[in-house]
Amino acid sequence: MEISVSDNGIGIPKNMHDEIFESFKQADPSITNKYGGTGLGLTLVKQYVEMHGGNIWVDSEEGAGSTFTFTIPSNSDLQQ
Repeated sequence: MEISVSDNGIGIPKNMHDEIFESFKQADPSITNKYGGTGLGLTLVKQYVEMHGGNIWVDSEEGAGSTFTFTIPSNSDLQQ
């Protein structure tokens, strides 16, 4: 199964694509980050996806929004 979620937000610079899945990392790491958050959401999503044998990735560029896609194998995929 493949699921994608897109937004039209601020986007994520290419050099941050891998880092945003790490604990406490954010695309805007400044202490006055106006978008808030702890930097744990994507870390947790990645852990849940990988616990089920899947993968997650982001396609994004600054100013153009982001698309997060993850895959989860079906039961028949796991039995093969």
